[in-house]
Amino acid sequence: MILFLYKAIMTAALPLIELILLLRVKKNKEDFSRLNERRGISLTPRPDGKLIWLHASSVGESMAALSLITRLLEIEKEGKVLVTTGTLTSAKLMAERLPDRACHQFTPIDRPKFVKRFFKHWKPNLLLVMESEFWPIQIEAAKQFGIRIIAVNARLSKNSFSRWRTASFLSPTVFQSLDLVLATNKQQGDRFTRLGAKNVTVCGNLKRSAPRLVVDLKIAQNLSEQIANRPVWVAASTHIGEDVPIMEVTRGLLGKFPNLLTIIVPRHPNRGKNIAQLASKNDLKVKRRSQEKEISPGTQLYIADTFGEMGLFFQLSDIVFVAGSLVPVGGHNPIEPAHFDCAIIFGNLMSKNQEVADEMLANDAAIKVNDKLELFGTLKILLTDPEKTNRLAKNAQEYVKNGHEVLDVVSNKITALTNICPKSARK
Repeated sequence: MILFLYKAIMTAALPLIELILLLRVKKNKEDFSRLNERRGISLTPRPDGKLIWLHASSVGESMAALSLITRLLEIEKEGKVLVTTGTLTSAKLMAERLPDRACHQFTPIDRPKFVKRFFKHWKPNLLLVMESEFWPIQIEAAKQFGIRIIAVNARLSKNSFSRWRTASFLSPTVFQSLDLVLATNKQQGDRFTRLGAKNVTVCGNLKRSAPRLVVDLKIAQNLSEQIANRPVWVAASTHIGEDVPIMEVTRGLLGKFPNLLTIIVPRHPNRGKNIAQLASKNDLKVKRRSQEKEISPGTQLYIADTFGEMGLFFQLSDIVFVAGSLVPVGGHNPIEPAHFDCAIIFGNLMSKNQEVADEMLANDAAIKVNDKLELFGTLKILLTDPEKTNRLAKNAQEYVKNGHEVLDVVSNKITALTNICPKSARK
């Protein structure tokens, strides 16, 4: 009954949905040329053979999924993978990083007509849902089409878990429909069990197996020459509310390290102009990468407001602050800089990557700070003590080195349930 009501609301909400889509286009959050994909309409033909549909919400989930996609395509020699995401940034990432036999579409909005169109066109053989991206109408449609559903790297934040418990009239429809839940840890597994999931297994966090970000070595060499031997640190994936504190920390550090270079990589590159204006108001000499400005000896703040170059700036720095963690965003993935021999710092708001953050802290592979004052103090220590910086970096590298074990467990669980490819055929 409740699902019926939800479907009725989503059906009636078409004018509002269309308005929201257009507003998102205006805000550069949707691709106008691909809006039909959000309506379940695709111009891309369905490939022949077995098709695995993997849905990820945004960049973090997409990155975690890449290693799994590659592994499944290695196992299923003739199979194909369809990846759906909901953000422009993740779409661009998938366009650059997806292997052969994999393609990307924007996920259809959870409206009956849109979802039905999507399923009739793609006819997937298996649905893999990354982390916590569960849409009731999509889940119901998958069951109606006889498609097995596996929650991969399954996790629910404390708030999400509370909301699903409150929505007890709807949650059984979703969680009892899951054929297999591969949870990141025991606590997460317990949450899914309490919501009605029947087949729950703890596998570890797949984000540990995320591949190393791509780096253009020629560009890296060029920028390295511009930086020369200056001390440098990166604030990666900053959000509104973090840039000014980072600038204040930079001004404080310049008193002790006058040739320090701070690199801000905004989560949304279109904020580059605004960040530059803030930097000027804070008396910092600033350059923007999007304007192809070179780093000069006098540059104090460099804004990397381009897309797809995060690995480049990890390559150039010995110290990385993982942002989205001083404001209530949930923190970004600290695994990414760990591949680059970086000492890693993050704030205390790491709910989206809490398991990884806790594990890294326990392994002396990262440092947590609670505010800009602690960030200042930590950076001051690391810039002064190269031995400590190197130790943190090596511990972080060691932590990510073991990520392939999680990938093995996850891929084996999927193939065991679905018989994607019999063991005898994999030899």
